[in-house]
Amino acid sequence: MKRTIKTSLILLFSSVMIFTSCRSEETELIVTPPEDVIESNSLVANLIQRTTLNDGSNDNILDVANCFNIKLPINVTANSIPIDINNSDDYYLVESIFDEYIDDSDAITITFPITIVNSDFSEVIINDMSELTSTANNCNGENINDDDIECIDFMYPFSASKFNINNELISSETFTNDHDLYRFIEEITTNDITSINFPISVLLSNSTTLEISSLSELETTIENEQNACDEDDDFDYNDDDCDDCTQELLANFLTGCQNWYVDKARKNSNNYDNVYDGYDFNFSTDGTVTAFWNSTLATGTWYTTGTANNISVIINIPGLSYCNNTWSLQEINTNDLTKIDLRVGDEDRLRYRNTCN
Repeated sequence: MKRTIKTSLILLFSSVMIFTSCRSEETELIVTPPEDVIESNSLVANLIQRTTLNDGSNDNILDVANCFNIKLPINVTANSIPIDINNSDDYYLVESIFDEYIDDSDAITITFPITIVNSDFSEVIINDMSELTSTANNCNGENINDDDIECIDFMYPFSASKFNINNELISSETFTNDHDLYRFIEEITTNDITSINFPISVLLSNSTTLEISSLSELETTIENEQNACDEDDDFDYNDDDCDDCTQELLANFLTGCQNWYVDKARKNSNNYDNVYDGYDFNFSTDGTVTAFWNSTLATGTWYTTGTANNISVIINIPGLSYCNNTWSLQEINTNDLTKIDLRVGDEDRLRYRNTCN
């Protein structure tokens, strides 16, 4: 009888050990702090999703719509010039064509069908321009607060984990883009125990990186940063061309390159593009500027004020009236030839050009 009991105990112990061993291979026991659990439809889940929504404003020069963008590559014609747009960097090709003249009517023709990507990353096929226009008209419009948060971005990769009610690891997923994270948050149910594997990093609108160590810290950071920048949800493709411009950068270009020439001149809505043909302009670090043509030399002054899209360039060269003004720096363009584009509204324009790189 004792031998039977002893044998039974040994068998029972062995069974438990085998079961436990097999179990440990399939799951991992991890204690997740309750404050780090992302609950379905919670405030932090909503903030994460709004931060990962697809921003439809980056291609407004094509579709005039903030709630979706056009899936690339596509073929378009801008002012009768055919362009292949393979990635977002190619939008400048359309803008450069539109910027060539400021008194013409800019027009873009898209080769259909195309696919648009909505804010939730769902895709829809569009077959013609009337269908695209109708879809764009259903957007929130220009400069209207929309759901997406653009002033803070997640830095990838990072991961999140799901557990069962016993705090046993069920699955883990690594995110490499907004789409993956949006879908992951969207699929959380009331029965899930979900946690981000901290620390993670986020990128703020001032280009600084911030490390986040907990879910509560992430929630607070997104709330604090969501209105910290201009999301640029307007349809003016020209108003952000100098986001990264500085007085120092402009001065480095103007003084570092010699023999600038004027290829665009406009005064009181009249074009004088050829008025300074054969003139060489040279800017000096001491604030003087010279113009040389046909053995004639004229000397004037130049200086700058302001920052980014609000930089003013004050030029005064006696005798060269089309150069003289308090100009707004529109753009420093180095995509092909180096161009310094100066504007005063839509009436006056002065563009210096140079082969210097």
